[in-house]
Amino acid sequence: MDSTKSVKVTVNGRILEVVLDRPKANAIDQETSRELGRVFVSFRDDPNLHVAILTGGGDRFFCAGWDLKAAADGESVTADFGAGGFGGLQELPDLNKPIIAAINGIACGGGFELMICADIIVASEHASFALPEIHAGTLADAAAIKLPKMIPHHIAMEILLTGRWIDAKEAMQWGLVNEVTDHDKLLPRAREIAQKLADGPPLVFAAIKELVRKSQNMEFQEALDLVNSQSLPTVKTLYHSEDMLEGAKAFSEKRKPVWKGH
Repeated sequence: MDSTKSVKVTVNGRILEVVLDRPKANAIDQETSRELGRVFVSFRDDPNLHVAILTGGGDRFFCAGWDLKAAADGESVTADFGAGGFGGLQELPDLNKPIIAAINGIACGGGFELMICADIIVASEHASFALPEIHAGTLADAAAIKLPKMIPHHIAMEILLTGRWIDAKEAMQWGLVNEVTDHDKLLPRAREIAQKLADGPPLVFAAIKELVRKSQNMEFQEALDLVNSQSLPTVKTLYHSEDMLEGAKAFSEKRKPVWKGH
């Protein structure tokens, strides 16, 4: 996959690094959203890539969300933002690989919503977060759906209803991010986590992601029945794979497993 003016991509072994780079605020217009969608579809479908890191260019912004200049020029909130919807991740089906967000600065509005699409979030110490849509008289729709399920309900509602800013320390307090690092250690830490995942069992990660997604609104027994019946494609693939047998063999032989992804 190729880099573009606004979306820079680098492949390091099994790890894809994606940099949203639209100075000054890394805001996303329709064209950039489609570029991101193409990148993440390619990532999803490439068996040689196991994990992705998403970050922003520069030191000030991860992403300021929807490009309001484009909106002022007539771009509609209901426009076709490409595969995966806004930012390429929110509605992308069957994305069963881990995504790490490295938050290098401000993540607000749609940038906040893009961030919470990730599975693991590492933030710079100077990162900050907000959903300021309330001040513009519009709806942070994805955040309104997701955020109350991710952090305490009343904190989520306060952030949605008031648009107040929170810093990295508070974000970690509420479990919105996994960890906070010195700014110069942000990408090295994200890469360290990514390498650990890249060396792990891809079929298990895929099964975890699909099960978490499908079972989110199910009762426990209903979800467990879904697993036991092998109705989920990723679970069925895992349970009949060489990797599952390899895991058991490696454990009994006291050695590191060699994952083949099949």
